[in-house]
Amino acid sequence: MIRKKVADVKEALQGVQDGMTFMLGGFGLCGIPENAISELVAIGIKEITCISNNAGVDDFGLGLLLQKKQVKKMISSYVGENDEFERQMLSGELEVELTPQGTLAEKCRAAQAGFPAFYTPAGYGTEVAEGKETREFNGKMYVLETAYKADFAFVKAWKGDEAGNLVFKGTARNFNPCMCGAAKITVAEVEELVPVGELDPNEIHVPGIFVKRIFQGKNYEKRIEQRTVRQRA
Repeated sequence: MIRKKVADVKEALQGVQDGMTFMLGGFGLCGIPENAISELVAIGIKEITCISNNAGVDDFGLGLLLQKKQVKKMISSYVGENDEFERQMLSGELEVELTPQGTLAEKCRAAQAGFPAFYTPAGYGTEVAEGKETREFNGKMYVLETAYKADFAFVKAWKGDEAGNLVFKGTARNFNPCMCGAAKITVAEVEELVPVGELDPNEIHVPGIFVKRIFQGKNYEKRIEQRTVRQRA
């Protein structure tokens, strides 16, 4: 049995270097690899490119890396909750590539499946398509998008086993599955790490073949990005 378990986040992140490209799962603050992000901040990695749907908020998630100016380029779909991100982008300190959300997911899935590129109608006729090949299929125009290339993918799951099999919980699943196996090395952190054989094969969302390293995470905050409650009568 191939075991992917490592002792902790420090061992899981061995090999990260300045200037690398990282994929980070999550949607907003839901299902983000909190332990991996905190360790990247702690070791002071810099000049990195981050591929993630969101850029966190000012004091949490990827916002922690932006605070320390460790990010050179951000590839995202939505970044509207981070004031520091906005400041760095407008001042020219941060390179930003905005991508339609479905295209971002598909560029991850293409990398995961080994496809170099794909055609999508999303973005045709807009600045998203500038400089890219376009082609007509059945009377509709499409844009050629290339798959992402990343050194590490950091994902967060609810439960996993020592062989790297993963189970996600609710909406925390989001971008995590399509990033597994989409980089040279995929690191999964989980809330609960169990021995091989304890997970029901029918409930596994991502098989261990897509995961290189897995570790037991800790101290998850699970913040709510925008908390809305009903007014009392």
